[in-house]
Order: sequence, then structure tokens, then C-alpha cells
Amino acid sequence: MFKLIRDTRLVFGRTLQVSLRNSVWLIVGLVQPLLYMLLFAPLLDGMIPGGNAIQSFTPGLLAMMAMIGPAFAGFKLIDDLRTGVVERFRVTPVSRFALLLGPVLVDVLLLIVQITLLQIVAFAMGVRVEITGIVLAFALVSLIGMGMAAMSYGVALLIRDEGGVSALLNFLIQPLLLLSGIYLPLTFAPAIIKTIATFNPFSHVVDATRAIFAGTLGDPSIVPAFGLMFVMVVVFSLWSSRMFRTANS
Repeated sequence: MFKLIRDTRLVFGRTLQVSLRNSVWLIVGLVQPLLYMLLFAPLLDGMIPGGNAIQSFTPGLLAMMAMIGPAFAGFKLIDDLRTGVVERFRVTPVSRFALLLGPVLVDVLLLIVQITLLQIVAFAMGVRVEITGIVLAFALVSLIGMGMAAMSYGVALLIRDEGGVSALLNFLIQPLLLLSGIYLPLTFAPAIIKTIATFNPFSHVVDATRAIFAGTLGDPSIVPAFGLMFVMVVVFSLWSSRMFRTANS
């Protein structure tokens, strides 16, 4: 365990330094949700009961940031694969799980910075949520980010091409976003769309995040959402760490 912690810290530090040199990822990842908040959410005022679209839309934006940003983290790994960085790590005694965990924790850290800035803007626009709700929402969003980042690194190790990774991830993520109720509440959807959306784990996450922001911490959607995201983290972490052990250079 001590070796895993030490190796993770070393890989984390190296990955964080590289990420900070290219801060454009942090900025771009924040700009798009802000545009949605400023330009799209006001259009929903007439559709959301009570007219407070920002209060209902912000939780969905947090989930969207956790789904999109970390999902494309694998692009950084492809460059490391191409330049031989990963192969040099693999011939050292460093833990293979640390090779995954270090970058994933960096992605989660950057995600937390982004959603914190977004929450500050949302607060200025009138969104109100108790501190307990913020902590729970950030924890749930962090689990999403961990799972999506782990999945992205596994896909990058499998495909090893930016074009192929981008095409596959867009193919997978767009339906998940559209069927999650992030952009528009699924209450407006036809019955067939609602039925399909029940099989989308992220629709339950969005419902849970909105319930947390509404202060209804006893909502029945919250515990299953945490459970689903925890399972996703475990499954993709085990798969991606196995890819680090077995993938050929």
C-alpha cells in the first residue's frame, strides 16, 4: 500500500506539471458550460416551473462537465505513448495501477477547480444550495469524473489514435448526454424516450444532483446514483489498469 501511495504521488506530480503547462484544457472546459448557463438557461425560464431555470440547469451542467472533460483525458496519454513515456514507466518498478490512478486524480482535481468556478458564477446568478448539498454534489461529480477518465485512458490504450478515440467517444457520449436530461428535463420527452433514458445511468445522476441542489437529500435517486457511479469507477479502473499491464507498445 505504501508503495502504491508513493508511486501514485510521483505520477500525480509529473502529470500535474504537464497539465499546468497546457492550461488551455482547463479554460476551454469551463467556457462551454458558462456559455450554456448564460445563453441557453434563460431560454428555459418559461418551461421550468417557477421560472428559475438556473437553479435547475446548474446541476446538469456540473454533470456535463464531469462527463465531457475527463472523457477526453486519454488524448494526453496517446502523446505519451507516441513519445515512449509510458513504455519507460512500464520498465520501472512503478505500480501499474499508479500509472492510471495518478493521471485520474489530476483530472479530478482539475474538474473540481472547474466546477468550483462554475458554482461561484452560478451563486452570483442566484443559485442557492446548502453547504451539505455542495459537498454531496461535488462528491458525485468527482465519481463521474474518475469513471470517465479511467474509461478514456483505457480507450486510448486500446485505439492509440486521436481520430479514432475522438470518434468513438463522441459516438458514445452524445446519446448519453441527450438521454440524461441535462439540456432539457426528460418530463418533456415522449414516453419512449423516457423509457430508454431509464437505462442511462447518467439520467439518474442528473436527477440526483438536481435533488441535492433542491435540498431534498432524502430523494430516492441519490443513493442509486452514487452506487452506479462507484461501480463505474471500479469497472473502468480495473479494465484500464489491466490495459496498462498488458497493452503492447
